[in-house]
Amino acid sequence: MGKRKRFLALSFLGLSLVLTLSCGSRHDADEKYVLVSANLQVPYWKAAAAGFTHEGSVRKLRSWVVGPDTYDAKAEQDELKKAIQQKPSGILISVADPAVLTGDINQAIAAGIPVLTIDSDAPTSKRLFFIGTNNYQAGLMGGMRLATELHGQGNVVVFTMPGQPNLNDRLRGYRAAWESHPQIKITQIVDIKGDPRVAFDTTEQLLGKKVPINAFVCLEAQAGKEVATVLNNHSVKDKLVMAMDTDPDTLDWIQKGVIVATISQKPYTMASFGLRLLDDLYHEKPNPLDADWSTNSLSPVPAFVDTGSDLIDKANVEAFVAANRSATSAPQ
Repeated sequence: MGKRKRFLALSFLGLSLVLTLSCGSRHDADEKYVLVSANLQVPYWKAAAAGFTHEGSVRKLRSWVVGPDTYDAKAEQDELKKAIQQKPSGILISVADPAVLTGDINQAIAAGIPVLTIDSDAPTSKRLFFIGTNNYQAGLMGGMRLATELHGQGNVVVFTMPGQPNLNDRLRGYRAAWESHPQIKITQIVDIKGDPRVAFDTTEQLLGKKVPINAFVCLEAQAGKEVATVLNNHSVKDKLVMAMDTDPDTLDWIQKGVIVATISQKPYTMASFGLRLLDDLYHEKPNPLDADWSTNSLSPVPAFVDTGSDLIDKANVEAFVAANRSATSAPQ
């Protein structure tokens, strides 16, 4: 090999080594990220935790998941405060109650910590942006399907938690779907307060009173399977159930024909993609971090990242279950 060729080869090798070392040193020794969940025991949030943990492993980042074991906004606030004290490089949080958590989110931003919300937003906080389902569209999709099942008329009971903006958006979507069906009426809105037993007990009471109800709409993950259990226990066949999310019990009740359909979300994607974005934001922070970028046409960040949703019913539930089983059994 000539001297010139040898020099070029060594130069290329040196450049490659520099680039490799630069890529490898992207992450600081004290870099760390946290996901603050609204309820660690719900299958939905176990899926999100898996996405967050896997992305952290792929990127060789220190990452961990915290949150209460039940729906408890105050307990989630305590976990967020603890996380802020550890000065993480970024925080991903699902907001159980914006009134409780907005101040602490703003405190994290003021401390220079990028914060993104997932699943449930705190829209008046200084969080950078929201990652999750377009909940209005999810409600619209569910409402249109139920209107078809009800043939445009019927009495509906709704199970929800009014403090959560994502559930409120879903209810708006259902109401919008029924604007052209005035004979579909919401006769009762039940706040389950994060306790699935409320949905179970309320359904029992309503059946006992022989109240004319044609359908139950469950705007969060826990109520659908409880309502389905009660209807099955009493051999009730003439009432419809629309659920939310895809925990195994909900899918099982769809397969058995007790739940008409559920709306699937992507908690794994929300959390894994959220960590990816936090990593980027830590290394290239918007300046200033606390600006209202949503009103800036030259914003370096989006206002909202829609991770998508879909309707799962008896026609596609088997394929959905098989696809998820394949994904979870494949090596990560």
